[in-house]
Amino acid sequence: MTIKVGAIGTGGMAGGHFRNLDRFEEVEFAAFCDISAERTANRCNEYGGNPYTDHREMFDKEDLDAVYICTPPFAHGDQELAACERQIPIFVEKPIATQMAIAEQINWAIQEKGIITSVGYHWRYQDNADYARSVLADQKIVGALGYWMGGMPGVAWWRVREQSGGQHVEQTTHIFDLCRYLVDSEVIAVHGLAVQGNTRDVANYDVDDMSVVNISFANGVVANIASACMLKGWGRVKLEVFCNGLVIDISGGSISINRDGETENYSNEVNGYTHEDRVFIDAVISGDSSEIRSPYSDALKTLQLTLAASQSFETGQPVFLS
Repeated sequence: MTIKVGAIGTGGMAGGHFRNLDRFEEVEFAAFCDISAERTANRCNEYGGNPYTDHREMFDKEDLDAVYICTPPFAHGDQELAACERQIPIFVEKPIATQMAIAEQINWAIQEKGIITSVGYHWRYQDNADYARSVLADQKIVGALGYWMGGMPGVAWWRVREQSGGQHVEQTTHIFDLCRYLVDSEVIAVHGLAVQGNTRDVANYDVDDMSVVNISFANGVVANIASACMLKGWGRVKLEVFCNGLVIDISGGSISINRDGETENYSNEVNGYTHEDRVFIDAVISGDSSEIRSPYSDALKTLQLTLAASQSFETGQPVFLS
């Protein structure tokens, strides 16, 4: 069976998915769409398919079995809705939007049409996340600490709050999402603090230099997640989960388990990017989406959490989620 795949957004993040898909025998690249005609032409030269600069024209002219949407956060909306109109399965890169109203409209269309969806929270697909869940299965989590602290990505839209939502929405979202995935409970309250104005040498920069977000879960677990983008030559990107006598430390490439002071270390051997793409394509082929770990409806809850933090930054007050 051949799966004809289209893509909207052909930049760097999309390129990782294209390389994965190119290795899957079932996948045929049918079309690429981007506001940059040059980028689109380059992708077509590399993988085949037809070039477009208008996603609605692509949808009208191509018979697609699936579409990858890898646009910047502020650009999400019409392309997802257009795919839903045509009942095309959707893979969306995180974050799914910068506004809840847009994401909720898309989610409503997805549910109404019964669309297969997956969102690019690749940390869920790594075997260190699998191992953490297996260890935590018979444990009571007490709390968690998370971090995405380092430097600033080079793309211009990232440093503009209106376009990215800020670091906690666009980048640290992976840590917020992994925390939700492991704690496995609804968020009931969010309280955050942020500081700005310490980065003056970057043009059009209006995001937070650093933020801290406290989270309360319905099962009693508490968490704190920190973001920072003004650092140079130093970084900390991880989630630590704490139980009675047990600490689980998860980074992108490894996991360590400390039981009563004795530590075991394991390297991550499953590429989360490749695994999430394989699971999505298999779901499109079979029509069974049960193995997808981050459908759109679940990613919506991670967006709700991070946007609640944005609201709390502004008001200084906790935000209670229903």
